[in-house]
Amino acid sequence: MKIDGNSTRTIWVADDGRTVDVIDQTKLPFAFEILKLNDVEEAAAAIERMVVRGAPLIGATAAFGVALAMADDSSSENLAASCDRLIGTRPTAVNLRWAISEMMSCLERLPEAERKDAAYRRAAEICDEDVEINASIGRNGLGLIQQIAARKPPGEPVNILTHCNAGWLAAVDWGTATSPIYMAHDQGTPVHVWVDETRPRNQGASLTAYELGHEGVPHTVIPDNTGGHLMQHGQVDLVITGTDRTTATGDVCNKIGTYLKALAARDNDVPFYVALPSPTIDFTLSNGVEEIPIEQRSGDEVSKMTGVSEDGTVRTVDIVSRGSPVANYAFDVTPARLVTGLITEAGICEASRDGIAELFPDRAAPAGRRK
Repeated sequence: MKIDGNSTRTIWVADDGRTVDVIDQTKLPFAFEILKLNDVEEAAAAIERMVVRGAPLIGATAAFGVALAMADDSSSENLAASCDRLIGTRPTAVNLRWAISEMMSCLERLPEAERKDAAYRRAAEICDEDVEINASIGRNGLGLIQQIAARKPPGEPVNILTHCNAGWLAAVDWGTATSPIYMAHDQGTPVHVWVDETRPRNQGASLTAYELGHEGVPHTVIPDNTGGHLMQHGQVDLVITGTDRTTATGDVCNKIGTYLKALAARDNDVPFYVALPSPTIDFTLSNGVEEIPIEQRSGDEVSKMTGVSEDGTVRTVDIVSRGSPVANYAFDVTPARLVTGLITEAGICEASRDGIAELFPDRAAPAGRRK
């Protein structure tokens, strides 16, 4: 995708062939800065501090984190310790564990002398695979937008609501929820995106709006609580969100507030779709509400806000009464019954065990207990 007209990805190997460069998303939308990752600890810190975020990009960064570790010390002891360090950075997104598993499977059987080059190759492959997966999600979801557009008067846009940032900044390129939107826009289908600001951290206002603006996609930033009102008044045709982990039965874990959007969509007969790459599906889980660990992050993300003052200075200020306790649950779980369908690289399916198993029969888990 593009920044100021220049195509870029979110992560790549620097010209020195060793260092890994990432876009520092904590600086967006006020500054575009590249952060260099020199070792596995810096990669882990980038994930923890949300310099990089979004399930696919977290996985890609973790893969390159393993490569950086092998560049320093390719011993089996360091491989195991580095993987453990990376796995511990974010508990909710399953892509992280998937990427580490891929790297371990590739490297542990190799002689130490071959591990560095193999690690960089496999990490690069994971990135390329993510790009193609998300492009396929876009192609599969494009038809949903085109079907709605065909029912509208000529020139009237399809109004799509999204939550958090499931755009190309959350992946290596294209994004998940945004991929069908970008493809529709590129093909000339009129679209307009309602962008939830997505408190806390404001990933919608700071990141989704930023990338939509650079791609020239019409959009409007709204407070999180506005979505239900828009749906009641017929101003939302379709909801598409991403997900950090989806169970084998179709429960969807995503940024906090997604569940409320799904409830509003169900009450107003608005289709609610979730776009996801298959590595985001956790085939070992059946009940998302009970089984998915919900990360609780620093209260500073709720009690503080960063913005630009009139003199152009970027400042962080307190917005909560001092001394008031703050809770910061980073994710919630939307039950499968509220999800119209899942948009994957293999096609669109019902949010159910049977629906997912039909698309991914070689990975589907046997039926388990569901409460």
